[in-house]
This record gives sequence, structure tokens and C-alpha cells, in this order.
Amino acid sequence: MAVPLRMNALGEDVARTVGEIFRTMLGLEVTTTQAPWPPDEELLSGAIYYAGSWKGAVLVECTPQQAFLFTGRLMGSERPATVNEDVRDAMGELTNMVAGNLKPLLPHGVYLSMPSVVEGSDYSLWICGGNRVSRLTFASPAGVFWVTLVEMRDHEPPAQAPA
Repeated sequence: MAVPLRMNALGEDVARTVGEIFRTMLGLEVTTTQAPWPPDEELLSGAIYYAGSWKGAVLVECTPQQAFLFTGRLMGSERPATVNEDVRDAMGELTNMVAGNLKPLLPHGVYLSMPSVVEGSDYSLWICGGNRVSRLTFASPAGVFWVTLVEMRDHEPPAQAPA
């Protein structure tokens, strides 16, 4: 059975973790803010899944223009002009850094998946069995982006049929 968390307290940890990663790895100051969801523009979504004693996911979602800025900063190179392998790798790595830095706050025995990145303007990413726990909006020099923490619902096993 998955170990439940006090998710309301985790929001501050997510905000602090994201701020530290963006400051140290990208040289960008980001702050939490308010913005409507879903946005009316194309997004890239990085996802890492947790398994083991706690099940859930972390999503990092931003526009391609933001991903270009993040990629250039993370890789110490010029900003890409299109979504390419470097942009996908950078989004996966940013998501991995967020998920990995949140892992010590989760119960012992939690494992991380490989990152996945979804792109486009007409898609939805559905975490089967998940409850959206917390979606934080961050302001960056390139606009707003979102970090979402999802906790999987604990399902009761089906009842045994009498023999």
C-alpha cells in the first residue's frame, strides 16, 4: 500500500526546489505566481513517474520559447530555434532534477522512471489513477510555466469470490 503524504506542505518544498534549480542550473530567478490553466498555446511537457512506496508523477510544462531559453542556459549554448533533440533532452533533464530533488521528501523506497517529453498543441497527458495534488505556476523571464505534482490513488484490490 502506498504511503500517504501531507501534500499541502509539499507545495512550499516544490516552490523552493524549482527556484533553487532554476537559479543554480540556469541562472534564472523564478517566482510563484497565478495564471490560468490550461494555457491557449502549444506546450512541452516533461514527466517523471515515481514508483515504490509512494506512487505519483512530476510534470514540468512550458512553451517552446521557454524551452529554447532553458535549453540554451542549461547547455551553455545558443538558444535553439526549433524543438529538437537538445530541447527534449533539456526538458527531460529539468524534470529529472525537479523529481530527483523532491525524492528525499518522499517515503523511503521510492524510485524514479526515465523522463518522457510530450510536445504539441493538441494533446492531453493523462496520469491513469492519479489525483492532481498540486499545480504551481512560476514566472520566468520568458513567461509562466507550470510544475505539477500528482499522487496516485490507492485502489482497493477486488474482492475475492467465495470458493
